[in-house]
Amino acid sequence: MSVLTPLLLRGLTGLTRRLPVQRAQMHSKPPKEQLGTMEIAIGITSCFVCFLLPSGWVLAHLESYKKPE
Repeated sequence: MSVLTPLLLRGLTGLTRRLPVQRAQMHSKPPKEQLGTMEIAIGITSCFVCFLLPSGWVLAHLESYKKPE
């Protein structure tokens, strides 16, 4: 390491100390209406169909991806 490396690093860290950090103002309130059983079932089913079904299909067909055509 050269003699100037500590000076350069000190100069870089000094710049980051002066930058403003933006923070999100998040506030939560209780829901106005409670979710029903049917709405919860629809939400869980749509999550399963959108996320787990495609990844399960890929894992089930992993051997066919490995074979050269």
